[in-house]
Amino acid sequence: MSPTAADEREAAAAVLRGAGLKVTESRLAVFGAFHPGEHLDADEVHTRVAVSLPTTSRQAVYGVLGALAETGLLRKIEPAGSPALYETRVGDNHHHLVCTGCSTVFDVGCVVGEAACLTPSETHGFRIAVAEVTFWGLCPECSASAALS
Repeated sequence: MSPTAADEREAAAAVLRGAGLKVTESRLAVFGAFHPGEHLDADEVHTRVAVSLPTTSRQAVYGVLGALAETGLLRKIEPAGSPALYETRVGDNHHHLVCTGCSTVFDVGCVVGEAACLTPSETHGFRIAVAEVTFWGLCPECSASAALS
């Protein structure tokens, strides 16, 4: 039996409460705007939220995204030259592939092989918690299009 919209809403409310956040319509809408594996910027989230809450401002969406990222319910990534992106995959040290053609972002499991770039030669006293790696290249569709050009 698949969950109903009311079940999904209550589950989302429980997640928000568990993170110490007050449950509001805008927080439920922003949190519910994400599907697994997606990387959305604030404008994309606002567009989705506006369907059910048309008076929600872009600034309100930014505020909710910040609160959700701060409490660890969303992860914020900032690929160079792109707006900040948010995703629901949190709690692991995964990395990202970014297409230089279409800007699509894919999740990649932890890096394997030589760890030279993951272990800094000098920590300057930092206790390293996470290494963030972004791979840049062309996705299969953009590669195929480039080959035809």
